[in-house]
Amino acid sequence: MMGRLYDMAQPLMRVLDPERAHEAALRALELGLHPRAAAASDPRFAVSAFGLSFQNPIGLAAGFDKDARVPDAMLTLGFGHVEIGSVTPLPQPGNPQPRLFRLTADRAVINRMGFNSAGHEAVAQRLEKRAGQPGIIGINLGANKASADKSADFVAGLERLGRLASYVTINVSSPNTPGLRDLQLPDALSRLMEQLLAARARMNRKPPLIVKLSPEIAEDDLAEVIGRLLTGGADGIAISNTTLARDGLSDTAHTAETGGLSGRPLFRRATRMLARVYQLSEGRLPLIGIGGVDSGAAALAKIAAGASLVQLYTGMVFEGPGLAARINLHMSSEIQRLNIDSVAKIRGAEAGKWAQARP
Repeated sequence: MMGRLYDMAQPLMRVLDPERAHEAALRALELGLHPRAAAASDPRFAVSAFGLSFQNPIGLAAGFDKDARVPDAMLTLGFGHVEIGSVTPLPQPGNPQPRLFRLTADRAVINRMGFNSAGHEAVAQRLEKRAGQPGIIGINLGANKASADKSADFVAGLERLGRLASYVTINVSSPNTPGLRDLQLPDALSRLMEQLLAARARMNRKPPLIVKLSPEIAEDDLAEVIGRLLTGGADGIAISNTTLARDGLSDTAHTAETGGLSGRPLFRRATRMLARVYQLSEGRLPLIGIGGVDSGAAALAKIAAGASLVQLYTGMVFEGPGLAARINLHMSSEIQRLNIDSVAKIRGAEAGKWAQARP
C-alpha cells in the first residue's frame, strides 16, 4: 500500500520546485512515511570491498541525505549501503537559490548546491545516536567555501567523523566549490593523501578512505592520478562526480544553468572513465561506479565496466524510491540467466568495450 501511495505521489512531487520536493521527501522519510524493501540478502549479491561486507552492491550516493537525517530509512528501501554528505567542518548555507534544476526530458539534474551542510557537529550528533545499529553508512567529506586550507578541512572531517563511519569518501571533485578540484592534481592529491593517512594512523578506528574523482580529469592526466592513489594509500576510488559538459541535452530551458550535471546523460562518460580506471588500476582497488544509474541494466553495466559497488541518486528522482529494490530484482534474474553464483563474477567483464566507448 505504501509503495502505491508513493508511486501516486511522484507526479505531484515533480510539480514542486526541486529543492522543496527534496525537503518534502526527507521529511516523509523522517516520519516513516515510505515503502520498505530490506536490502537484498541473496548471497549471490554479496560484495566484499575495502574490508567491508555489503549485502548487495547498490548504494545511495552522497547528495540526497547531506546531514545524516535518514540513513536508516534509506537502508529499508533496498540499498546495501548509504553515503551521507557532503559534510563540511562548519555549517554553511551553500549557494543562493535557485540552485537545483530538473531536466525531465533528459532524465537529468543540474545542481550548484555549493556544499550546503549542517556541519561536522550536527552530523556527528545524529550518527552518535544510531551507534551500534546495523548497516553500512559512508560519510562523504567536503570543504568549506571560505576555507583557506581545504586539505585541512578533509583532515578535520576524518578526525571528527571517521570513527562514526563505515568508510569515508574524500570529495575533491565537486564543481561547485571554487578551487576544490585543484586537489585532484597529482602533487596536491599525494600531499592530501599523506595528511589523511597520518591523521588516520592516530585514530583508534581506521575507516577505509575512498577518493571521489571528477569526470573532467584529462585522459593524459588520468594514469598519473590513478598511480598516485594506488601508491598513496587510497582504499578505493569513486567514479564519478557530476559533469560540467552539456553534450546532447534536449531540455534547453536549463542547459545554460551553471553547476554539475547528473543523471542519464552522464552515464556513458562516467562509465567509460570507470572502465579506464579499472584498466589503469589493474583491478587492484575496489571502484564505486556512479553516474546515470536508473535501471538494473545500467547498474550491471557499471559492474561489467569494473565497479565493485554502484551508487545512484538522480535516477531515484525520476524512477521513485523503489528503484533500488527493482534493481535488485533485475540483478537476481540476470544472475539466474547467466547461471553464475555471484554478481562479483561480472566485474570488469566488459571493461575493454567501455574503455573504448565514446564519452
